[in-house]
Amino acid sequence: MHSSLSTQRSALLVLLTFVGWFGMYLHNRDLPGLTLMSPENSLPALVSATLVLGWRVLPWKRTMLGLLLGWSLLHLVGGGLLSVLPLPIWPFTPIPHYEMHLLYGLAQLPIILLLVHWLRAADHREGTPGTP
Repeated sequence: MHSSLSTQRSALLVLLTFVGWFGMYLHNRDLPGLTLMSPENSLPALVSATLVLGWRVLPWKRTMLGLLLGWSLLHLVGGGLLSVLPLPIWPFTPIPHYEMHLLYGLAQLPIILLLVHWLRAADHREGTPGTP
């Protein structure tokens, strides 16, 4: 039973991490010249996959979940919200495709909510921290 639950949780984490990345990818598809293998798409996928794999195989479960939460929040705030604003800190001029930023941001919410839930639940349980 424990193995089945662990497999289900791993699958859920992979699925929701993919949803977050896919929201970013759909946003980036709206930008000229970017492909699936462009660094703007492939490097975030690599970081996400590394964090999920790290959670699965390393003993620092809570740390890996916290890093994945930080990564997802960065996408929500930086990619979904702030990067649409014409701020002087950007090395680019934001293009007005607000619906894509909305999609990008909304795609981050499922993984963020799951991670917050798992981290809070681990705080209230005895045993290995960060193991949902």
